[in-house]
Amino acid sequence: MPADALPLPLPAQAARLSLSGLLLQQAALTPERIALESEAGSLSYRALHERAGRLADALRARGLAAGDRVAVLAENRPEYVELELAAARLGVILACQNWRQSDEELEHCIRLVSPKLLVHSRRYALAAARIDHRVAQVVEIESGFEQLVAEGSAGARFDEVDPESGLIILYTSGTTGMPKGALISQRAMVARAMVARFDSPLQPGDAFVAWGPLFHMVSTDYVFGTLMHGGKVIVMDGLDVPKLVQVAAREFVGHFTLMPGMIDRVIEEIERSGLRPKGARTIGAMADLVPLDQIAKVTALFGAPYKNSFGSTETGGPPAGRGVIPVGTIPQRLSKLQNSFCEIRLVDEDGNEVPDGQPGELAFRGPTLFSGYWANDEANAKDFRGGWFHMGDVFVRNPDGTLDFVDRRKYLIKTGGENVYPAEIERVLLASERIAEAVVVRRPDPKWGEAPVAFVAKADETLTGDEVKAMCRARIASYKVPRDVVFVGLDEFPRSATGKVKRHELEARVPRRDV
Repeated sequence: MPADALPLPLPAQAARLSLSGLLLQQAALTPERIALESEAGSLSYRALHERAGRLADALRARGLAAGDRVAVLAENRPEYVELELAAARLGVILACQNWRQSDEELEHCIRLVSPKLLVHSRRYALAAARIDHRVAQVVEIESGFEQLVAEGSAGARFDEVDPESGLIILYTSGTTGMPKGALISQRAMVARAMVARFDSPLQPGDAFVAWGPLFHMVSTDYVFGTLMHGGKVIVMDGLDVPKLVQVAAREFVGHFTLMPGMIDRVIEEIERSGLRPKGARTIGAMADLVPLDQIAKVTALFGAPYKNSFGSTETGGPPAGRGVIPVGTIPQRLSKLQNSFCEIRLVDEDGNEVPDGQPGELAFRGPTLFSGYWANDEANAKDFRGGWFHMGDVFVRNPDGTLDFVDRRKYLIKTGGENVYPAEIERVLLASERIAEAVVVRRPDPKWGEAPVAFVAKADETLTGDEVKAMCRARIASYKVPRDVVFVGLDEFPRSATGKVKRHELEARVPRRDV
């Protein structure tokens, strides 16, 4: 028998803590408390976990076992959360598809993980039908989900799930042009909840409003954390600002998610409606991308501090998400505070730690860390070199121990909370015979934080900016489409001695937009 197949010693077995076990324990402790609420109604902890158990048993009856994948393509809805809990119970992995992606990207993401089952909503039925996903079993939520739940037994028993078992796959932008699948384990999700509560004023029983897409950590991490601690998850079908303000007026929540690009609309709706938020312990995310006067105003309206966060899909809330901006304050600096229960180093290109005051790439260790990129040995070898996860983000450590973000080693555009790599856009443009060269850079955007801009050298002099944008709309998600197209001559691209385009020099030539 191979060494890795030997059972753990009894003390080690007793020290394990799985997400599925914590969720079941919460259901036993607070069976009648409301766990899940949406426009479709509400479910108690008892009812939610009974349905999740039936669903897990039904998946098992359809041939799924621990480690197998289920792909889900749907808007935020209660069934999505039920799938997440069923995955935790059975040990299968839920691959959460980004419905904003183009057909080409979506097909890549589904086929990457080879799921045994695809669950989609009617809203995305046409998208599922258009692509060659190669999944044998397909269930539409509206017509088949209740039947699937009914196939399972309420008293079904399941093997104990290893905390290192994969739980979900969330997709991140790829430096080479296609998304990567980040595998997040049950251990990592438990640790993310623990760190969130240790490093913030969150309390057991706090509610959470899941309006952000469930294919994104901004909602999924908080959904699991809330259900592990007896809170109520309020599921909303995306961003509807008037409805969101109505929920804020009637519910006190733990953390209220606010993202760049929508805060101004929330402020306007609160002032227009006359409704006042009931309150929250913290609000917001990604303070660096939000106008500072908006931070001051929205914190005053909610009566809650703004999270000065810096995390990632791969690391969760850490490495630097412990700080907050006080209510009603226009911050003078946005230096970050390192999270608890993690180690970080700032290193140069050779992996040597840099002294304080010098920029270095942040390398991370901690229990919140993901388990690697699915079927991507090259990326894993590069990013996990030396036993640390290298984030690609450059920071400077200040004398007081705080961290200042400098830049991204991997050139990245953050627009409205989404990550976009230039290569994702450039591969589309360079596939056209009408384009001789294309380079994408970022520019500040007052609404979305940053926006992509394409510098294009024409091979066809009749090419227009609208046609360039249309090429992108046909093949990539709408938020990746360049906001501006700048035509330049082929010899006008600034290059290094090795021929690489100097993106930062192009940035200085980007036309600015104040509105």
